[in-house]
Amino acid sequence: MKSMNISLPDTMRDYIEEQVAQGGYSSVSEYFRELVRQDQKLRANERLQTMLLEGLNSGNATEMTAQDWEDIRQVVREKTNKRQSAI
Repeated sequence: MKSMNISLPDTMRDYIEEQVAQGGYSSVSEYFRELVRQDQKLRANERLQTMLLEGLNSGNATEMTAQDWEDIRQVVREKTNKRQSAI
């Protein structure tokens, strides 16, 4: 694991140290890791929501046909064979 140095105003540093001292986190590093995890989760949820809205706004849904499913199976077979031959 690599380290990273950041500069913070005293008020922010004091707040973070207070959070650690209150037992919410075992270290300043853990506090920042949790902030990054929360941000990653938020961004992933935003991306998912955007994709869902795009899907909903893309038009009327059509029922999958037997040919659609066969086409999907064929693509999966080809990808599987390609991966197995690369091993």
